[in-house]
Amino acid sequence: MVKNYKLYINGEWINTGDKLEVLNKYTQETYAEVAKASEKEVNQAVEAAQKAFNNNQMSPYKRYEILKRVSELLLENKEELAQNMTMEAGKPLKQTRTEIDRASQTVELSAEEAKRVHGEGVPVEAAPGSENRMAFTIKVPVGVVGAISPFNFPINLVAHKIAPAIAAGNAVVLKPTSKTPISALKLAELFEEAGLPKGFLNVVVGSGSTVGNQMMEDSRINMYTFTGSAKVGLKLKQNTGLNKLILELGNNSPVIVDKEADVDAAAANIAA
Repeated sequence: MVKNYKLYINGEWINTGDKLEVLNKYTQETYAEVAKASEKEVNQAVEAAQKAFNNNQMSPYKRYEILKRVSELLLENKEELAQNMTMEAGKPLKQTRTEIDRASQTVELSAEEAKRVHGEGVPVEAAPGSENRMAFTIKVPVGVVGAISPFNFPINLVAHKIAPAIAAGNAVVLKPTSKTPISALKLAELFEEAGLPKGFLNVVVGSGSTVGNQMMEDSRINMYTFTGSAKVGLKLKQNTGLNKLILELGNNSPVIVDKEADVDAAAANIAA
């Protein structure tokens, strides 16, 4: 039976008329359909994130509580999440179970850091004429974070984007890859169950040429974080203006096998 999944916008699960098919990577059969976002839904998601950030700032401890609960829910739902990831990403169950463990740790670490966001004193008094002056910095959230995640770690790399952003007090609009969107939507379910206020996490599914481009051009998004190809990363860098941008790009893992190495062991590890 084909399962149906909806977008997550402003604390609501939204259906659309357009659907994206998700294949079981082992059988190449459609095992799920996901609602595709249009310009309307992307606009709603960014608007919801901006409104949540402006009107409902959570205390650091509240952020900690929510993220800690999500880290627990990941482990409580480990088998279901792993089974789903195996189908949509084609990874062996051994690897998907490990990825859920890592995602739980990612969210737990973010939860702890939510309580430790701080500035620092600047020793301006060391300069002549500034003996009676004081200076310090504080850290504040950037606002709305636009996040775009890849297919190869469909839940842990999503957690890498969502959890630290929320820990720091931001709201997120996430566009997961169209190849593996269900893991991201299931993670959104856990954030909802953990009590994240509406609007702080929004998940919109669609192609980079539509959803991705619209997000890139939206001036209400204050920071972008992208993991993927160097080609797309360059496009983001060229088109996001003065907004903050974090890029984690592909083709950065060269491998050298030394002549002294066990070639069979090296080949097995490189393939993995």
